[in-house]
Amino acid sequence: MPRRYVQLDVFASRPGDGNPLAVVLEAQGLDDATMQAIARWTRLPETTFVFPPTTPEATHAIRIFSPRREVPFAGHPSVGTAYALLDAGLVTPRDGLLVQQGIAGNLPLRVHGEGAARTVAVRTPRARVQEIAAADDTRLAAALAGLQLGALPPVQMDGGRRWWLVELASEAHLRSAEPDWDAIAALAEASDSMGLFVYARSTDPVYYYAVRAFVGAPARFEDAASGAANATLAAWLAERDALPSSGGFYRVSQGREVGHDAIIELTVDADGEVWSGGRAATVVTGVLEWPEA
Repeated sequence: MPRRYVQLDVFASRPGDGNPLAVVLEAQGLDDATMQAIARWTRLPETTFVFPPTTPEATHAIRIFSPRREVPFAGHPSVGTAYALLDAGLVTPRDGLLVQQGIAGNLPLRVHGEGAARTVAVRTPRARVQEIAAADDTRLAAALAGLQLGALPPVQMDGGRRWWLVELASEAHLRSAEPDWDAIAALAEASDSMGLFVYARSTDPVYYYAVRAFVGAPARFEDAASGAANATLAAWLAERDALPSSGGFYRVSQGREVGHDAIIELTVDADGEVWSGGRAATVVTGVLEWPEA
């Protein structure tokens, strides 16, 4: 049967700046193999599939697939799917919240504003410190070769996916960095992590941090915009009492080095929960005609 299908650019107010996402709004009847085949066909970072919720507190249920495998949680698919559902009139916020049901549990999403001014933020799963490393740790040496490090030590964080977070000395240094993909892939495989997430303070009036996410495994690429990875950074900054604002809110810039210009909004609330979100722009609307298995 024809199924409503949307493609969006997430963490951006106009197409081309953010991270692309495909959403199948009516996924009933699709099995795991078919959803994986569709995600492989779209060739986008993630494709989400929307189902009716099975718990009364949830407004919708989703499953998230990359071209290679199912993903328990990711930030930009959660935010983008909420946008698509709101635009299609398929969900209504309750007291300003939607609730997404998925592998990671029931996660609330805050909805602010309407139309082009709308922002959506998902409360991310709690990230935790796996390991704090020394700047001269031999496991990190090859991946960090030639990089000027900042004040905070390297840390491995787990927020559903594991990342090595490394502060660099300046935004200019971060933006000019050339990743050593062999070293980053070796680090990712040896530490069962996604790879290397580098960040640096900024004096820009719009954003407080510039970040880059180097995915080393299973593929090798620089992520245009990652809500989940940035949420692990927010949790680490909160852990070290290093958040850039007293209210726990800040913005980051990501993706310029790969032709994008995403802005992601992070908030660490009074309970220590991290909310990751921003805007989204719809690029494609139509129907997907894919046979059921």
